[in-house]
Amino acid sequence: MTRRLLAVSCAVLAIASSCGGTREFSGYVRTPAPSSQGISLPVIGGESSRELVASSGNLLAIYFGYTNCPDICPTTLQDLTVALRRLDDASRIEVAMVTVDPDRDLAVLDGYVKSFIPTAIALGTTDESELAAAAQPFGASYLVESVGADIEVAHSTSLYVVDDQGTLLITWPFGVPSSDISADLNDLLDGRRS
Repeated sequence: MTRRLLAVSCAVLAIASSCGGTREFSGYVRTPAPSSQGISLPVIGGESSRELVASSGNLLAIYFGYTNCPDICPTTLQDLTVALRRLDDASRIEVAMVTVDPDRDLAVLDGYVKSFIPTAIALGTTDESELAAAAQPFGASYLVESVGADIEVAHSTSLYVVDDQGTLLITWPFGVPSSDISADLNDLLDGRRS
């Protein structure tokens, strides 16, 4: 009787473990996935442009924001910083921040984003059509308005990841915990795409 119970228990465990599958991503996976291949923006503090794709074998996390953002941008960058610290292979994750407020950010964005992630790349342009073309494949939106002496900025708050072909792999809305971001990044680094 004990052997039979042990055999049945082992069989149930084997069946249950084979049905588990993979965990769900915490971010959104769009189908069909848009691509940022062929889209470049000037590197702030550099003399070149950067295509919005990862280097070969890497992933590129892209965030559209601005340095005067009081809460969402610094929180997102801090969450990404914590997520990267949890990775075994964080060197394969590149980070770029694109300013949606270039008139105020071009002189300061490089230092700002590097205060969170020292290897991050700051991207920006005062050419509105160039910025709009860069935001389009991600579905990123933004609006900068002068209201009297003040400037008001509204922007989408998602964080995006593309591969070395520019394929958008995942989008995290604001508020996804850093532990979930790191779990998703580990899965993506391991080659999982859905």
